[in-house]
Amino acid sequence: MSRFFFCFLILISFSCSKDFTPSISSERSTRIVQYNGISATVVIDQPNLDKVDVLMVFHGTVSSDQDILTAANTTLDKFKSILDRKDMMIVSVAYPQENVLLGDSILQAEAALLWLKNTANQELGITVGKIFLAGHSQGGYMVTRLNAMHFTNGVIANAPGPLNLVYRCQLEENGQVQSSDVCAKLNDVYGTTLNNPDAYSQRSLLNFTNGFKSDILFVQGLNDSPIQLHSWPIFKQAVLNCTDCQSRQFVEILGGEHGSLFDSVLGKSAFNSFIGSH
Repeated sequence: MSRFFFCFLILISFSCSKDFTPSISSERSTRIVQYNGISATVVIDQPNLDKVDVLMVFHGTVSSDQDILTAANTTLDKFKSILDRKDMMIVSVAYPQENVLLGDSILQAEAALLWLKNTANQELGITVGKIFLAGHSQGGYMVTRLNAMHFTNGVIANAPGPLNLVYRCQLEENGQVQSSDVCAKLNDVYGTTLNNPDAYSQRSLLNFTNGFKSDILFVQGLNDSPIQLHSWPIFKQAVLNCTDCQSRQFVEILGGEHGSLFDSVLGKSAFNSFIGSH
């Protein structure tokens, strides 16, 4: 009778079952991290576990550095909402947008990744397992470039770009599309695309289609902006032609727009299958 009463009390609070698994909670914090003298701001969603695999994510373009923390948190939330696994730590990098030329923030992106790979264990009091990179739009540009610099367990890029800055900024110079801060800053330093096309080409994602050190998944909606879709087949073919890259996978979403990874069943499924298989 006393044993029955004991189990009854346990059932009220938890369970008498030996298979009881405590729930995973997480805590979010913002911190400035450093590696090799370069600082980066990161937002960390950390589960209450001693050992974690990590998804490091990168936001898209914003106009002001006042907005990058909001963008980093929003991007973290978006990736967390589609991630099937609840035991992964997510680190969102708030890389600079203001007073830099497009591509220069790769320094902060790399510093954040190297911090995660080398010193996050000690600073956070955890054991870091597998590391995945994921990015949306300009964040996809960042993770694609990082994949040519450092090994991880896998990379996911949604609608990465800008793919072709010569084409995009030339349209702006001709008044065919609305002007952007990205092209205006490049114009201030390099002049027009007509006078200095190489400077624009060197910063375009089309210039970074080789040397991928890890498997990578590209997701692209086929109803994205005309500027993106103009160069997408060229970029895709250049990546497929790579002779020194790890595996490259493309998922194209018919009717999908810029956020297809987050908005489509196919995109979400490909994302989780990729992480699950690596």
